[in-house]
Amino acid sequence: MEATERFAELMATPEAAVHPDEVALLIAAHARPALDLVEETVRLDRLADGVRVPTLDGLRARLFDDLGFRGNRSDYHDPDNSYLDQVVRRRLGLPISLAVLTIGVGRRVGVPLVGVGMPGHFLVGDRVDHDVYLDPFHGGNVLDAAGCERIFRSLQGPDAAFHPSYLQPVGAHAIAARMLANLRAVYTARRTPSALAWVLRLRTFVPGVPPAERAELAEVLAATGGFAAAADELEHLARSTAGPRAAEHAQAAVRLRSRLN
Repeated sequence: MEATERFAELMATPEAAVHPDEVALLIAAHARPALDLVEETVRLDRLADGVRVPTLDGLRARLFDDLGFRGNRSDYHDPDNSYLDQVVRRRLGLPISLAVLTIGVGRRVGVPLVGVGMPGHFLVGDRVDHDVYLDPFHGGNVLDAAGCERIFRSLQGPDAAFHPSYLQPVGAHAIAARMLANLRAVYTARRTPSALAWVLRLRTFVPGVPPAERAELAEVLAATGGFAAAADELEHLARSTAGPRAAEHAQAAVRLRSRLN
């Protein structure tokens, strides 16, 4: 199955049944179309094979002590930090990509973990002990809720309001949205429309992402000469929008199609 089709299928699947590491590899396959997803899955299996004791401490020892996985502080905005295949190879990543790696390897050895979407710094939570968190970006440090709050305030400012809801688990769909949002910011800043187009395309499949993002996708497609594809997006948006905005999107689609003649 083609990577985009499989990604869309997973976004339409109940979130509890979706593995974040598969989602992350499918995202990576859009940056590297020749990526062998089976081979990359085997790489994750091999990481799990090296976990000597199937416990949280054993998992931490394997990934962060033995293999040295850590956050890329020197080049945080390198897009490779978001691609799981490159995270495995370089042992560097963002908080969220390292969290996905940790969750995926944990699942393989029977250590139940979950993503924690704290604003500004993604974490990993223990499904068994709900006051235990890991910070994969900082070498798999073990935190309690107070430690998470300290990280939050160090990033957001000492007076920033912290809510316990920030430590609630998030599923694979939310992880996909956040990973793609990171890439959206990177490729917007780098002015790389070809990459930005596929990132925005994938975001249209993620539940909860505003439909209006199709207008942004259409703009990027049109800027690269994809007038027909851009018109398709605007027509889709017109069908899902009520009121005057629907007519505006439809008219913009007509203008784009006129440029094909």
